[in-house]
Amino acid sequence: MPKWTGMLAIIVAAVAACATDPAAAQNYPTRPITVVVPFAAGGGNDILARLLGQHMGRALGQQFVIENRGGAAGTIGARAVAKAPPDGYTLMVGHSGLFAMAPGLYGNNAGYDPRKDFAPISGIASYQQVLVVNPSMPVRTLADLLMLAKKEPGKITYATAGIGSGSHVSTELFTAMANVKLTHVPYRGSGPAVSDLVGGHVAMGITTIPPAISQIRSGLLRAIAVTGDTRLAILPDLPTISEAGVPDYVAVIHYSMVAPAGTPHAIVERLNTELRAALNQADVRARILDEGGDVLVGTPESLAADIDQEETKWGALVRKLGLRAE
Repeated sequence: MPKWTGMLAIIVAAVAACATDPAAAQNYPTRPITVVVPFAAGGGNDILARLLGQHMGRALGQQFVIENRGGAAGTIGARAVAKAPPDGYTLMVGHSGLFAMAPGLYGNNAGYDPRKDFAPISGIASYQQVLVVNPSMPVRTLADLLMLAKKEPGKITYATAGIGSGSHVSTELFTAMANVKLTHVPYRGSGPAVSDLVGGHVAMGITTIPPAISQIRSGLLRAIAVTGDTRLAILPDLPTISEAGVPDYVAVIHYSMVAPAGTPHAIVERLNTELRAALNQADVRARILDEGGDVLVGTPESLAADIDQEETKWGALVRKLGLRAE
């Protein structure tokens, strides 16, 4: 899709949201707000939703109820949010996998349009990912892993948060650029995937930092490399995948909060204000930084532009790699 076409769709959706009667927002909220996390508990989306929900709930005087609705790489939960009443009482914390990767993997039949079916609220954070292995694996460096993978094609298994997830596309990009063959084992979220990595049921995985950092620090997982274009301050001894042997490899995931398209502009702005305030809290910023993230606080408009740019970039990659959800 040409970039200007994607941006036009976002602008049209934003105008439609603004046209909704603002009177509905005057007393908002009057009841608990559901935040859909379209993955199993324990993953990056879940951790951020619960952390921010505590602060936003206190500020708005209503409970933020976290609802984990996993399956199909998050597209089941995303479809439900896209079809929910646009009244500000159903929100979603999602990431690049939902907005930029899954639509292309499902042949644009994911059940929602990332540009048209959501009202952007704000970015939350960007996270590098980390390539980890179970400590029983006889590898300590990326060179070791690549040597073993080329010696035994398809024998090494890798865990992901599901077909079409950020971890799936990131690993497929890795295998293509490294010219190795691995065997995919999909889960319903990063939490279950990391648990089975720790248990030794799968050999390796590329996952966002939050669900894996405690296991890395405790030695239950062995970190090999990170996926950004620079090293991480919290894991300074780890090289990037690019510098360790797969030149130019970069895979960074963006997290954000959205509502169904048509949500009144005044409600979107109120949620943006409280989300920005939560992201400026010292404990929230410290938690994100401690888990290797960078805060992405911004406006609904800046998030809309980010979703458009991410979908353009990752969608082109999905098509180039010929990836399809089965």
